[in-house]
Amino acid sequence: MTDGAMTGGIDDGIGDAIAATFTRLRTTYDSGRTRPHAWRRAQLDALRRMLREHRDDFAEAVHADLGKPVAETMLTELDLVAAEARFARDRIGLWTRRKPVVMPLALQPAAGWTVAEPKGVVLVIAPWNYPVLLTLEPLADALAAGNAVCVKPSELAPRTSALLARLIPRYLDPDAVAVVEGGAGETGALLAHPFDHVFYTGGERVGRIVMKAAAEHLTPVTLELGGKSPVFVDGTADLAVAARRIAWGRFTNAGQTCVAPDYVLATPDVAEALAERIAVAIREFYGDDPRCSPDYGRIVNVRHVERLRGLLPAAAASTAAPAGPARPTSSLIRVASVFGAVSDMVRRRLGSSGGGPAPDAAGRVVCGGVVDRAARYVAPTVLFGTSPDAPVMREEIFGPILPVLVVRDADAAIRFVNARPRPLAAYVFSRDRATRLAFERRTSSGALGFGLPLGHLLSARLPFGGVGASGMGAYHGKAGFDTFSHVKTVTVKPERPDTLRLVYPPFDAMTRGVVDVLRRLS
Repeated sequence: MTDGAMTGGIDDGIGDAIAATFTRLRTTYDSGRTRPHAWRRAQLDALRRMLREHRDDFAEAVHADLGKPVAETMLTELDLVAAEARFARDRIGLWTRRKPVVMPLALQPAAGWTVAEPKGVVLVIAPWNYPVLLTLEPLADALAAGNAVCVKPSELAPRTSALLARLIPRYLDPDAVAVVEGGAGETGALLAHPFDHVFYTGGERVGRIVMKAAAEHLTPVTLELGGKSPVFVDGTADLAVAARRIAWGRFTNAGQTCVAPDYVLATPDVAEALAERIAVAIREFYGDDPRCSPDYGRIVNVRHVERLRGLLPAAAASTAAPAGPARPTSSLIRVASVFGAVSDMVRRRLGSSGGGPAPDAAGRVVCGGVVDRAARYVAPTVLFGTSPDAPVMREEIFGPILPVLVVRDADAAIRFVNARPRPLAAYVFSRDRATRLAFERRTSSGALGFGLPLGHLLSARLPFGGVGASGMGAYHGKAGFDTFSHVKTVTVKPERPDTLRLVYPPFDAMTRGVVDVLRRLS
């Protein structure tokens, strides 16, 4: 995931305000106010009510910031937060219940158990790409665990940030939940305080800064970062289904999703046909000119538009828009699909690569390649025959560009993935059981999806988190509750009979005999 800036200073007035906010949250937490289950449930109910009563406001704010379609905001942000809050609310009693543990024979009679307690005052630093979901979902988990919470929305989504700052104090306990708006200066000022946990979603560069700042206070961190999430496709997959699912996962939110498919590794028998079928799926989803589609979003700012332009082949990245209707007719879609099927058959029988990739290391543009800086528009773009050394393969794309690379087989794909930093997700489209098992056992990623991109992001029952360069820690559901909780061990032993007298010094023959018996019985 790409970052905003983390540089710049802050004036004393803002620093004093942040210090006062931290002190207020600490005072509230120390009072015990956030610990009762009734308070936690009330906050989660209020969070859901806020989303329900201001659905249109949130949709409008996200659209203003990202050009995101209303339906997409509802499905991928508001509904997911509401589901997370409901899921956690209904399980607080279960998750906080004592968990008995059998004690060693040498300590009997004795009992032991673990209990989850809140960590204290926690900080949630949210990104801009899903400005509601990635702010409020970790907030819901932190509230379920009984913490006081400071939320820092992204300044790169200013309309959504302002809306959160206005609504959260109206619906949630203002003494226990605070919103701090601003940029890098405010984030730095927040990190100067000894929070009990810092939860950061964003890019690796700023993740290092957050972790370094937290280390000054020995504050534990959860880092939800990103990386280049690969997709592998072989000849056993249904190419039409794979193409639609890959296109959906890649181009939702204009590709600005941390677990979106970042590049495709495909075997030679299907690689070019798959690239063409993904182009067909794009036309099915967004029409001949996605710029005119109400269902296709925009890039967050001009800086990222220019960054993405630099990843395209030199011959692409024009600002000219293709002519044509907003959506293709059904007959055009059928013709394109038939053409794709015929192309598959011809290539399989002739073994042709269709002319091969262009000399540009980024590959040949199969579709898209159009950039409109003023409109913050980058067309959904598919590249075929991309070199592993191309600029588009050197960083997380985080935008609507999808390179398709040709690999010999699944073993080559696994070596390719393992030679790079471990990704936040990996996806496989193959019906071959041995291939699936090989990816499960021989690759490491935050999550692995067979035939389904983004699926683990949508379930409160599945932990979501990275590994290595893609992050540390996890959340969603029980995993989120655990992230914001400290699991405390409790032991108890009655005063009488004082069986420990059998092992007290001095260690005479009888004591040594007792210890020997206990050792054999343990």
